[in-house]
Amino acid sequence: MHVVIAPDCFTGTLTATQAAEAIADGWAQTAPHCVLTRLPLSDGGPGFLDVLAAQLDGEMIAATVADPLGRPVPANVLVVDAGGERTAYVESAQAAGLHLLGAGERNPAITSTYGVGQLLLAARATGARRIVVGLGGSGTNDGGAGMLAALGAGSIEDLGRGGLPLADLGPDALGALTSTIAEWSDIDLLAATDVDSPLLGLQGASAVFGPQKGASPQLAQDLESALGHFADRVRRHLPCRLDLLTGKQLRLDREPGAGAAGGLAYGLLILGARRVSGVDLVLAAVDFATLAAAADLVVTGEGCFDWQSLRGKVVAGVAECALAAATPTIVIAGQALVGRRESMGIGLSGVYAVAGTPAQEEAAMTDPVGTLRARAARVAATWSPPPWP
Repeated sequence: MHVVIAPDCFTGTLTATQAAEAIADGWAQTAPHCVLTRLPLSDGGPGFLDVLAAQLDGEMIAATVADPLGRPVPANVLVVDAGGERTAYVESAQAAGLHLLGAGERNPAITSTYGVGQLLLAARATGARRIVVGLGGSGTNDGGAGMLAALGAGSIEDLGRGGLPLADLGPDALGALTSTIAEWSDIDLLAATDVDSPLLGLQGASAVFGPQKGASPQLAQDLESALGHFADRVRRHLPCRLDLLTGKQLRLDREPGAGAAGGLAYGLLILGARRVSGVDLVLAAVDFATLAAAADLVVTGEGCFDWQSLRGKVVAGVAECALAAATPTIVIAGQALVGRRESMGIGLSGVYAVAGTPAQEEAAMTDPVGTLRARAARVAATWSPPPWP
């Protein structure tokens, strides 16, 4: 029996590679007769570069950028030459990731994407004419304003101090935005997002993702207002674009995915980026469709399998691709908060949680590898029984 083990990272505890190894080790304990293929994945968030670097023939170039609080941190740009074209891949979480902040430092009112702009400049300096930005796992909620400041669209005092100060932007704060957009018009920018949320509203960046970054309910409302003001200032500098079908003016802040990474995708859309699904991009790069078609079972996983997992995340992307190949897919997650009907709706044949009680949650946080390995061993007994004598 051939089993493809293709998890995302377990946010806060395990990288995708560590999760794949833990699941494989547990599976092998119970079902040593299985052939196991380990395939760590990413949807654009943490691990995006590592996954691509393992599959693409490219060069990692080191850089130093600012973290969400302005402190220097190491980062990388993956440069790939193929078909006469140079493409640079960057992982926004290396500069704006939530994992770069301590528990007491999570404050989207003041965290900035300035370092992501520095990463873009480093990518452009390689001579790449195509830059792919992986989005996800951010600790910021500034609509990409900090990134635009690093690219010269405005001052760091106006744009680079976090999401909340955007509420006070003056009419001239984005005076250089038009020229910045022109400077980047010769670069094919792709925003690889893990969600399809708009910038604003009940499904937007502040309302949905602000709390996990440290925002109280009141701060989330204040950030929503600040981003709304920022979007209004941006519209005054952008040329009017019309929908060819309806004739109505297009609103970048309402575009699907604009709210990804605390609205960082919105900042990239301002620069002229095209949005693509991060997980679809990664699955294509690793030729997952071929692997899934040759497998008897696909096992995916993530830290928390919830409603966000159903759209744009690794689990949903893996399940959809495997379903097309008629290969069953199961998920092993730290927690499972989605019902059977919803999970079956995206093509999953089974959902298994590592932790279902407070005591199990504590054990999983204390020993994430051991508890995931043990859960995988139990699941393997169901899905990979010993062969007949």
